[in-house]
Amino acid sequence: MPPCRRGASGFRGVRVRPSGRFTAEIRAGGFRLTLGTYNTPELAARAYDAAAWRFRRPGHNMNFPDVESLEEAEFLAPPPCLVDDEDRRRHRQVQRRIAIAERDEQLIRQWRAQFPNDVENTDAFFANLRAQRRSNRRHRRAVAAFELENPNTTWTENDPRWDDIWTETTSDDE
Repeated sequence: MPPCRRGASGFRGVRVRPSGRFTAEIRAGGFRLTLGTYNTPELAARAYDAAAWRFRRPGHNMNFPDVESLEEAEFLAPPPCLVDDEDRRRHRQVQRRIAIAERDEQLIRQWRAQFPNDVENTDAFFANLRAQRRSNRRHRRAVAAFELENPNTTWTENDPRWDDIWTETTSDDE
């Protein structure tokens, strides 16, 4: 079966960059997650499909509906191009955000299955959860800033906790 074509790039979740490369993005929980930049629209579409499978999207939201499982989609998706430490840091950050968004969607499904008529409390619960995460993120960022200024820090150069200081301030909106 041929892939479902959408948008200017011809695929759902794929945008053409000014450089001529293609960026794969997916929306989850009201946020747009960038999955990577690829040389062809097909590779970007495969990356989108793997993420869509992880978020349990319906088959009609896929670019390649002939893929039948998450494992197959991940096998067909290209690995991200991680050139330097900055790319690796960004990739870890995106993977964490995807894992958080997956968990949020799973919790929302469980909550709504258990309390189908309680929409107000569902929204309040998840708003409170997001506020807690923002507070935790701010605390981790403050600790990382303190360690950066501390000449006797015990953190190694490749410690993933350094990522917290370099995250954009716009990530507080998650």
